[in-house]
Amino acid sequence: MVKLNVRTDKWQIVATRQQKELLQNTVFEFRRLVRCLVGVVNTHWSTIGLLDGLSQIPAVEKLIHQTAKNPSPRYKYFNRRFFKFPSYYRRGAIQFAIGQVSSFNTRYREWQSGIRKRQDSNPPRLNADCGTYPPLYKGQCVKFAKDNNSAAIKVFDGLDWMWITVGIEGHRKRHLNPNNVRKSPYLIVNGRSCHLSVPFQIKTPKFKDTESVLSADLGINTTATVSVINFDGTVSHREFIHPGRDIDRRDKRLKRISKKASLTGQLQRGFARGLYRKAGNINREIGQKVSARLVKIAKQYGIKYIVFEHLKGWRPRGGKKRSTLKQRFHNWLHRRIVNLTEMKWSELGGRVVLVNPRGTSSYAYDGSGKLKRNNQNDALARFANSKLYNADLSASYNIGAKGILKLCGGNSPEVGQGKNSCPSPRSRGTLSMLWVVPSIL
Repeated sequence: MVKLNVRTDKWQIVATRQQKELLQNTVFEFRRLVRCLVGVVNTHWSTIGLLDGLSQIPAVEKLIHQTAKNPSPRYKYFNRRFFKFPSYYRRGAIQFAIGQVSSFNTRYREWQSGIRKRQDSNPPRLNADCGTYPPLYKGQCVKFAKDNNSAAIKVFDGLDWMWITVGIEGHRKRHLNPNNVRKSPYLIVNGRSCHLSVPFQIKTPKFKDTESVLSADLGINTTATVSVINFDGTVSHREFIHPGRDIDRRDKRLKRISKKASLTGQLQRGFARGLYRKAGNINREIGQKVSARLVKIAKQYGIKYIVFEHLKGWRPRGGKKRSTLKQRFHNWLHRRIVNLTEMKWSELGGRVVLVNPRGTSSYAYDGSGKLKRNNQNDALARFANSKLYNADLSASYNIGAKGILKLCGGNSPEVGQGKNSCPSPRSRGTLSMLWVVPSIL
């Protein structure tokens, strides 16, 4: 069985200043047409809204576009104002205008029927001046070279439509896979960048179920502690992922922000904007590196499931005001790493499993009970049987065990599901449960 996914690549456009102006003019002209079309579609929505998707675009074209079979369209303004407008650009604008009006009418009907966030909410408004971008249909609006290092794009120079050739860089590897189907890209031109947003339809093969999972404990002292747990409770691989160089670079900038804030009186909006931006970019890079390493380990061991704690919406409370612990929690990457890993792994056919975090870090993996953290070293923990062990490694074992129990249905009475809506299993599952209850698997 093959699953189809759509992923989008960003191909940077290499163009001269004059070419960028032409691309910008093309986007502006496309938006002007959309703005005019929104009013026409909304006026005739009682008729257009009843048609199916294939009939809506020809119905709108009949209202605005003059042809030999349609010599007198109702709105002749479009032929004068948008003279020689390419047909595929026009149909893309009509499609977007139909979606905009359809969304508005749906929200307006809900508002009229009383479905509102607040009873005194204002009615929704139809936004005709929207920031859309033109789609580039293959052969009509864009022509890629064989090596995909350049492309010819149809642009508007202010008077007429013409073709220009621009360079393309920043490819990823999706276009090299013959099984991936490239769809029509979008031309994105704004103050920050000029690129093509290229979607690919990806055929993802179905993974075979394996007898092991990859569990990851995302922490503060160690970015990710990884374990490969087999269904019988044995551990095949352990690894600590902690890009210390990048973390030091990020923390160095955060300390500069703290020092600058201590020397400043009242902080204004935009304070230390550049340092915050650089620290955020480094954080994003850390998330990319850690997620890529997790996917690489899963591919190496042929694992289908990657298990994380379900921490969405959880807000840590720790540290006094102006303490470093509060700042470290603020830069914790638990959600970013989970999201990036899920996007990368699902594209390859894998799956991410989320388990209840309760008890994973506070109970020993060997079933001896609660553990105590070392006062001098937070990474170490002492079990009830006096065993000294890495706390994050023990937590990763428990996360993997919970993931296995969840995948196997959690039929054991120790991990039964209750009426609560929290993720299963609800008990404090530990790795030792896989040793003593093999029959549930």
